[in-house]
Parts: sequence; C-alpha cells; structure tokens
Amino acid sequence: MEAEDAPTMTPANVLKYELEVRIDAPRAKVWKALTEETNAWWLPDFHMVDPASTVSLDAQAGGHLIERMEGGGSLLWYTVQMCVPESSLHFVGHLAAGYGGPATTLLELALSDQGEGTLLIVRDALYGNVSAKTAGSLESGWRQLFADGLGKFVASKG
Repeated sequence: MEAEDAPTMTPANVLKYELEVRIDAPRAKVWKALTEETNAWWLPDFHMVDPASTVSLDAQAGGHLIERMEGGGSLLWYTVQMCVPESSLHFVGHLAAGYGGPATTLLELALSDQGEGTLLIVRDALYGNVSAKTAGSLESGWRQLFADGLGKFVASKG
C-alpha cells in the first residue's frame, strides 16, 4: 500500500441539540399532517433526490421517512425506531460524507399540548464525523422545515 493510499483515522464526536417549534393547531391535527401529509409540507429546498420527488412517512416501527422520484431514484431519510401515536416518533438515520458525515443520527420528534396549540420538540443526537458547523446547519434546517413547512401548512388548513 502506498503512503497516499494509507487509511486515515478521524476521531468520532457525539453531538446533541434540541429545539422547540410552536404550532398553532391541536396536536391531533399536527400529528396527522406530520405522518399522513408529509409531502404537502415538505419544503422544496429539502428535496434532495429531485425537485419533483415525493416524501412520505410510514409512521410505525420499521417504517421509513423516504423520498422517491419518478423513474426509481430514492433517498432513505430515516427508519422509524418507535412510534407513539400523537406523542412521539423516534428515527435512526445516516448522514452521508457529502452532507457533513459520515455519521449516525438518532432523531426524536415529540408533540405536547401547549394551550390550544402544539409544542414540537426536536431532539437530535449524532455520532461519527460531526462538527459544530454540521450541528448548526442541521438545527437551522429542522427549524425551517418544521416551522415554515409543517407549522405553516397546518395553520393554513384552519
């Protein structure tokens, strides 16, 4: 093996963050949109495979949050580890090297009543090749997707 082909060791990091998104709609309505109408609120900038792809969520253990395009292309965003209806979803996913990884991500989406609205708590823990910059990017991305995507979609339905 030549020197330039020698493997390199990179230390693994563990990174955790949490954010809250307030949504002006009852929890049942937010849950339905989150789990059954995903493609309707998934923002265009978050379509990674193709601008016309479809994003769907099979909200049960072993189900997937997946993006599919016509012609067979697809991206597995997450596998559902646990689902407690109208309460929480737990996901396991992978962050590719080109998107700040390689890393594994454990994402939780928890819903609770807040007055007449809903509080969505997003908790993410990543381990692998992750940096504070990656965390900041992921945190701001989730905030945008859930506030501007899910939150505005649910509020617009009256």
